[in-house]
Amino acid sequence: MRYPTVDELGSRAAALVARHPRDARLRRVGTSRAGSPMWLLSVGHGSRQALVVAGPHANEPVGGATVLRLAERALADPRLTHGADATWNLLLCLDPDGSRRNEGWLPGPYTLGRYVRNFFRPGFLEQPEWLPDGAAGAALPETRALLDLQDELRPFLQCSLHGVDIGGGFVELTHDLPGFAQRLAHIAARLGIPRELGAYDALYWPGLGPAVYRIPPPRRADLAAAITEAAVESTWFHPYRHGTVTAVVEAPMWGVTAVADGSPPADRDAVLRAVSRTLRHDTGLLRQLLARIRPHLATVPDAARLLAPVDDYLLVCPGLADAWDPDTGDSPAHPLPPLSTAHLVALRISGRRLALRTAGLLHQLVRAAGRDPAGALPELDRLIDQWCADYRDGCRARWIPVARQAEYQARVVLAAFELAGRHARPPAQSGDPGRGPGAAVP
Repeated sequence: MRYPTVDELGSRAAALVARHPRDARLRRVGTSRAGSPMWLLSVGHGSRQALVVAGPHANEPVGGATVLRLAERALADPRLTHGADATWNLLLCLDPDGSRRNEGWLPGPYTLGRYVRNFFRPGFLEQPEWLPDGAAGAALPETRALLDLQDELRPFLQCSLHGVDIGGGFVELTHDLPGFAQRLAHIAARLGIPRELGAYDALYWPGLGPAVYRIPPPRRADLAAAITEAAVESTWFHPYRHGTVTAVVEAPMWGVTAVADGSPPADRDAVLRAVSRTLRHDTGLLRQLLARIRPHLATVPDAARLLAPVDDYLLVCPGLADAWDPDTGDSPAHPLPPLSTAHLVALRISGRRLALRTAGLLHQLVRAAGRDPAGALPELDRLIDQWCADYRDGCRARWIPVARQAEYQARVVLAAFELAGRHARPPAQSGDPGRGPGAAVP
């Protein structure tokens, strides 16, 4: 099994509706900036709505495979529809334009080098789940389509399907679901998926159990804080006022066993210094390469879309290195949280991820130029190969087959569906955190 493309998702969903015309429907709920249709596949006729969003990040295609699997399962098991008085609403891809840019690696073979050299993820301000100017100021048509869908359906559960390129599986929740962490542990163990016990995304967030984190209310922040802390408003919180439980379900592509090691680290500060030093060094190399490459990009079509995430990554890397360094960031005023071995492994992976993504995007820019007057391509190839080898040999990253990724994610969604159905939430009152900026993320 391989990841489906945007067009394959649409055609497979249409074929499924043709086989089940009474119980499945497909409708267009929006249009992307490039004119691609945004399709919603609905299964069942219950009054309680569940919304599942695939493809919110362009480089995370597992959600497409997962929603097709969920649709088949809901059609085959009436307990998930009629028995639960539920309708499953499956948004096939939130960012079809960005997802198409990843089709250079989607068919496989799935190697880290192939993935990095064909990786695309838009800059922060072009990611449709974020609302840096609030819901009223959302300008992207993909974002507006999702917000309208949330307000139309008022779902009791929303699941946003994400993928971790290197690491383990974890879940972020807007509300506690008692018993969920135990369900997650069982699913992960059955399928051999490492649970990420110290996820970088949730470094400062409260835990609800192993590999389950509570999403804090949003707050106003500058761009760097928003990128690194998810501090702004988002489509995760927008339906909070309807009583919606949102679960962000992360499934890994390459698993790393050490992200599940919750033991105390042998030498926390030494590891933090090494991670910070490496990130600063890699950022310096990439800044120099960008300075050589940028003057030759004036005639490259759409270079701005590739440069936007490069600039985002290079903006946040120095601040992250300082924040993680015990000599500069771990102060009484801004302390790091207690860190396990899993946290330190996650930070090492995250720092290298930022460098690799930047190198991969620069590699694409040079290739798009059709020539390499700056002589940067051999150096980029060397760095990409070296950093991928560090993941493979230093972190013991191993490929998880697509079918297993999708099955893991589908089972986690089904667990959230069952538990959220047991713990129905009333609509939020005015002033609840989902309605605007709330308590600060540390």
